[in-house]
Amino acid sequence: MIRLNMLSSAEKVKGQGVGSAYREFINLLNKDDSNTYELTVNKNIKADITHYHTVDFWFYLSTFSRKKRGIRVGHVHFLPETLEGSLQLPFLIKKIFNRYLLSFYKRMDKLVVVNPAFIPKLEAHGIKKEKVTYIPNFVAKEVFYPMNIQEKLATRETLSIPKDTFVVMGAGQIQHRKGILDFIAVSKQLPQVQFIWVGGFSFGKMTAGYEELKKIFDHPPKNVYFTGIIDRASMNDYYNVSNLLFMPSYNELFPMTILEAMSSGLPILTRDLELYEAILEGYYIKGQTVTEFAASIEQLRVNQDHYQDTKGKARKGAQYYSEDRLWNIWKDYYHEIYRH
Repeated sequence: MIRLNMLSSAEKVKGQGVGSAYREFINLLNKDDSNTYELTVNKNIKADITHYHTVDFWFYLSTFSRKKRGIRVGHVHFLPETLEGSLQLPFLIKKIFNRYLLSFYKRMDKLVVVNPAFIPKLEAHGIKKEKVTYIPNFVAKEVFYPMNIQEKLATRETLSIPKDTFVVMGAGQIQHRKGILDFIAVSKQLPQVQFIWVGGFSFGKMTAGYEELKKIFDHPPKNVYFTGIIDRASMNDYYNVSNLLFMPSYNELFPMTILEAMSSGLPILTRDLELYEAILEGYYIKGQTVTEFAASIEQLRVNQDHYQDTKGKARKGAQYYSEDRLWNIWKDYYHEIYRH
């Protein structure tokens, strides 16, 4: 039995993807009934493998107790580049934090990235690619699933959404890098469509561009509704009352919202980003400009064959990123590094 200790503070801040990914991962490990692991969370104990999910300072200090921590595995949920456009930090503080973040990763024996596009980026920061492994995120089918038509209509009624309205959903923290301004611009071109953004300001006034975005949040166009931060347990309701997930982000790692939406049966439209090519190719449609996004949404709204085809692509993506498949990958990974 492998003594596996998880170190994380990911769930302290609501409404952000790192916490969702961590919760799915812990739930997966707790389902193991084969006595493969002796699992502990945030314990200061001797372990065979210590898996770091966040970069807290006391976690950093713990890496110096090498014998106690065993093999140190770091989960790379973000890089200095991906923080651009997320938080509004003074230049000096941002510079210090970026150096600290890379120092944290360099102290790990092994690193796991959620997107293969970040392996060369880590290498550029001086981290050998031999110690980096790509393992994607995943979601549980019993949490994110397609409702039947009666359940969907009942949920629409509960949320005051007309049954025949085409609904486009976005999700995540309200930040410039999430493409919120383009989301709003597209909504203005399609007044016949209802737009819903599920999420809010997880980091409050520290959010980059907070004043501008807060004005939009408080006074959106008539066909746009901001839910604010909601419990993750309610997310499946919003996926099921929607017809499409639209994510115009400029910068991402591997958004949990895309996995959740695919698992719930939603087709996916994103910005054409290089980082999606390795993880979503064949599972989504993409655009680059407000005009392209609006045209794609309208085509999905009026062309049922095209809509069903796009939905089928997302279904394949949900199968590929299934919980069962990822469980086998993680099991093999832990046993492989433990053996060596």
